[in-house]
Amino acid sequence: MDDHHNSAFRVALIGYGLAGSVFHAPLIAATDGLVLDTVVTSSAERQRQARAEFPGVRLVDSADELWGRADELDLIVIASPNRTHVPLARAALEAGLPVVVDKPLAATAAEAEELAALADARGLLLSVFQNRRWDNDFRTLRKLIADGTLGSVQRFESRFERWRPQLKGGWRESGDPAEVGGLLYDLGSHLVDQALTLFGPVLSVYAEVDVRRPGARTDDDTFIALTHADGVRSHLWMSATTAQLGPRFRVLGSAAGYVKYGLDPQEAALREGLRPGGPDTGPWGAEPESAWGRLGAGESPLTGGGTPVATLPGAYPAYYAGVAAALRDGGRPPVTAAEAAAALRVLEAARLSAAEHRTVHPEGTA
Repeated sequence: MDDHHNSAFRVALIGYGLAGSVFHAPLIAATDGLVLDTVVTSSAERQRQARAEFPGVRLVDSADELWGRADELDLIVIASPNRTHVPLARAALEAGLPVVVDKPLAATAAEAEELAALADARGLLLSVFQNRRWDNDFRTLRKLIADGTLGSVQRFESRFERWRPQLKGGWRESGDPAEVGGLLYDLGSHLVDQALTLFGPVLSVYAEVDVRRPGARTDDDTFIALTHADGVRSHLWMSATTAQLGPRFRVLGSAAGYVKYGLDPQEAALREGLRPGGPDTGPWGAEPESAWGRLGAGESPLTGGGTPVATLPGAYPAYYAGVAAALRDGGRPPVTAAEAAAALRVLEAARLSAAEHRTVHPEGTA
C-alpha cells in the first residue's frame, strides 16, 4: 500500500442499493482522507444513479474486477446482500485489502471469527458498519450513563418498531436461510450491538420470534431478553407489525429513568439527499427540542413529567473518520470483527431460544 499520509485512501464500494447509496457512499465521500474510487453494481439503473451522484467514480459490474487492481485500492466496503458478505470479505482480505462490511458481518459467529482470524493473520483492518452507535439518542444515553445521572442502570428497553403490514418483497423477506433475512438479523444486529456496547457480555438469552404477516416467510415481530453479566436486563423489540410505536429507549436506573421517542434523523436526511457538511444541511444530526427525551423519577412523560434532556447530535460521519484514522495509524477500527462475532453469538442464541422455547446461555459471551 502506498504512503497515504498526504493523499486519500481509495475506496471501492460493492453494492449500491439502500445501504450503499444512502449510507456508505455519502459518508465515504464526506470523510477527509477517503475518496470513493469505484462502485460495483450490475444494475444499469444503479450505475446511472452512482454516476449522477459521483461523476468521477469508476463503475464495474462485478467485484471480481476489483481483485486484479488491488494495488490501486486501499479499502473495500461491502454493502451487498447479506449472503454475499462472507465470500466477498474473504476475497478482499485474500487480495490484501482492508474491509468494512455492513452488518451483519456473517450469518454465524463462527464465520465472523474465521474472517477476524484471516484479517489478523494478514494484518488487515476488518470492521463492521454498526452506524447506530452514532445515533443521537444512543450518544445521549451513553453520556447519561457515564455521568451517573441514572444511578445504577437496572433495565434497558430498546425498540426498532415499524408499521409495515404489507410485504415489500426482496431478499430481506426471503425464507431462505442463506439470505440471512428477517428482523432478528436486520434490526437485531443493531439492538444487540448497542446493548453489548452499553452493558457488556451476556449470560443468558430468551427470545420470541414470530412471523405475523400473511405470506411472510421470515420473522417480522421479535423480542429478545438479555441478562448481562453486570446484572442489567436488556429487553429488545424489533417489529414490522407495530400499530402503536413504543419508546425508542426506556432506561430505568436506581436514581432516574430516561424515556426517548422517535428515530435519529440521519437516515431520513441521507435519504432526502442531504449530506454532512452540505450547504443546505445545517448542524448535522440535530433534532428539534420537541423530540428530546425526558429524565425523571416517579413521573410520567405523558403528563409532562420529568426534565427534557437535550439530545446530542447524531454522528454517522464519525464511523468513517475512525476507519480512515485506523488505516492511517494502524490503530483499532471504530467497530471490530470480534465485537460483531459477540453480537452474532447472542443472535444465534436468540434463534435457538425461540426454536426450543427455553433460555439459552451463549458460549463465549461471558
